[in-house]
Formats: sequence, C-alpha cells, structure tokens
Amino acid sequence: MNRRQFIGTTLAGSTLVQHSLHANLLPADPQKIFMFSKMFQWTEDYNQLAETIAGIGFDGLDLTVRPGGHVLPERVEEDLPKAVAIFKKHKLEIPLMVTGILEADNQAERILKTAQSLGIKHYRMGWYPYNLKQDIATQSADFGKKMKDLASLNAKYGLTGQYQNHTGNYFGATIWDLQQQLQAIKSPSLGCQYDINHATAEAGGAWEVGLHLIAPHIKSIAIKDFYWAKKNGKWGKEGCPLGEGTVNWKKYLEVWKQYNFQVPITMHYEYPLGGAENGAKKLTIPPQELLTAMKKDLVLFKQWMTEAKL
Repeated sequence: MNRRQFIGTTLAGSTLVQHSLHANLLPADPQKIFMFSKMFQWTEDYNQLAETIAGIGFDGLDLTVRPGGHVLPERVEEDLPKAVAIFKKHKLEIPLMVTGILEADNQAERILKTAQSLGIKHYRMGWYPYNLKQDIATQSADFGKKMKDLASLNAKYGLTGQYQNHTGNYFGATIWDLQQQLQAIKSPSLGCQYDINHATAEAGGAWEVGLHLIAPHIKSIAIKDFYWAKKNGKWGKEGCPLGEGTVNWKKYLEVWKQYNFQVPITMHYEYPLGGAENGAKKLTIPPQELLTAMKKDLVLFKQWMTEAKL
C-alpha cells in the first residue's frame, strides 16, 4: 500500500503534572491504537480483515461481536476463537469487543465466557434508550440495576464492561446520569468508553466539566471528529476527518495528560467513506481510497499524541 505524506495541524504542548487519579484505571500501552471493525464489514474473511488492519498500521481490532457484526452472538464459541487466532498470526491484538450486551442474561454470559478463554479483557455495551414519556430518574435507576448485575457477571469472567456516551435520547449521553450510576455501583468491572465526539455534541463548551466528572470511570477511549451542518432546514452532526471538525483536540489531550489515562484507544470513522462508515458490506469507492483516508487520521492522531507527550 502506498503511503501518502501530509502535514497535520500542530498541537502546542502544555506543561501539566502527570498523575494517575484513580488506581482502577486499567494498565495498557496508550500508544497502542485499535480499529473499530464496523468499517470493515466489506472484507471477505478474518484473514483479509487482519491483513487490511495491519496494512493501515493499527495495533489490532475492536471487534464487533453483535448482530450483523464480524462475530454473531449465536456463533461466538465457534467464530471468536478463529478471529483471535488469525489476528495472532498477523501479530495483532483483539483486546476489545463491541457488543449489544445490556443485561446479565445467558447470551451475555456465553460471550464473556468465550472472551475470557481468549484473553479479551474489554467490551463495549449496547445503549439504553430513554422513554421521554416516562420519568427519567426512575429509568436511570432501572438501568443502574441492570448495570450492577452486569458488573457482577463481568467480575466473574475478569472482563470490564464499558458504556459509551452517545448523542441522542440515551442514558449516558449527558454524562451526569452515567456517572451517578457508576459511582453508586463502585465496580472496577464496569466503566465508561469515553467519546469526545459525542460529549462535545451534547455539552458544547461544557464538555470538559463532564470529562472531569467521568474521568475516574473511563476504561477506554473512542476517537472521531464532527461538525454541525444544516440539511433540509435542520441542524445535525456530520462526521469528518480528524482536525477538521468541532472537537477541541488540543484541550482534550491536555486533560488526557492531566489524568494520565492508560486505557485502550479505539478509532472510529463516521464520515463518507464509500459506505464503510455505516458498516456496508460492499464499498462504493476503491478500497485504497478508504485505507488512505484511515491511515491519514491514524498518523495524525499519533502525531498529536507525540506532541502532547502522551
């Protein structure tokens, strides 16, 4: 694959005292960056998937183990070991999974038990939608009960479940409700996959307040950018390459350095990339165009991390 050089925006370094605020942050190499496999549903098999990920320069995969994903929940015992074995042959890791898990049921236990046997330690949960016609506080408490049961199941199998803050009428979108439940549960087996993209969209200039609030519970970090655009008379989020959107990456990395987050990093791509951004099984652009765009963002983010001394 040809490499394309480019010049990224420089992040000015700032002097901050590094410290680990909470001992429950999971040890991981902060320089290792993993790829959310949703964007590779078009690959034919695990071998092509692994070769493609390695070619871009990622350290491994944040693998979809959910309906429509690279591993279907009903086939987790058969297919997850195959994926892990193939990635190991390519010297790649699968430390994270993206699941639809929302409660401690039989399917969740099958997934976690299989993951444990393969050394996978992290997984992202599904999302809890709020019913806006019902009491929000009551629903938040009910979600907390499900999460508490999941924390116990996670502890049984040695995994950490992570709930992503996601834009919309979801539990956790505004951070406050998620933090309250995690604080009450007090389990190292449950935390947040922090997404600065969605945090910025929900809180605007106040995203930093939410980040300081949820910081003790951050177990993984998702990376992507966006800007606001008006379509058909309505404003909405539009994904874009890193550094071309609304996210204040300079300030975000300063706070990151302050807390010395040492958690897995997963990169997402939500701007037009031939359908890959939506999990398409067939691309409408040449694969090389997709891979070049992905590598550009990866190299830029690594540059930012180096300049921020992370």
